[in-house]
Amino acid sequence: MTPAFDQLRQHLKRLPGLGYRSSERIALHLLVEKPAQLPALVEALQAAARSVRRCVRCGNLAEAVDCAICADARRDRRVVCVVEHVPDLVAVERSGAHRGVYHVLHGKLSPVQGVGPEDLNFAPLLARLAAGEIEELILALSNDVEGEATCHYLTQHLPAGRAVRVSRIGFGLPSGGGVLYADSVTRKSALDGRRAYS
Repeated sequence: MTPAFDQLRQHLKRLPGLGYRSSERIALHLLVEKPAQLPALVEALQAAARSVRRCVRCGNLAEAVDCAICADARRDRRVVCVVEHVPDLVAVERSGAHRGVYHVLHGKLSPVQGVGPEDLNFAPLLARLAAGEIEELILALSNDVEGEATCHYLTQHLPAGRAVRVSRIGFGLPSGGGVLYADSVTRKSALDGRRAYS
């Protein structure tokens, strides 16, 4: 392969979810099989780089100051669902179960990986809490050590004197899943989150 091809493959390989084979396949597709698609892709990437940014209020993707969700007057701004990443927001939004707004942290606390509070999008959320805008905080973070540490950090930094309800999303067996095939952490979460049967 040529040096330019190897450089393109290396850049593609740095993208999340792409390994050596996937990045090689995409590079070959764009350069050899469908080279007519390459200028449109480059233009779309450049246009997105120019116009897409983080919403100043919640951290979601936006092309204006506020994202479409924050700008929607029909949303309940008193209820905020905190998520790690934008794809998590999309997944919750797709469920149709949440009619409030969101806050994207863009990660979770991980001292082992060198991710501290200053590396995450905490400041706007803490400012919204201090201003009294939020009545309920739904923590929709991972069910792992880092996710729990992030939840703990948030609850420890709630403004004093503000009555904010804090809830954590439930964890357990997926719909249609069986107890036998679940891992031990999932089974424990399912048992800890049990509720009365009616």
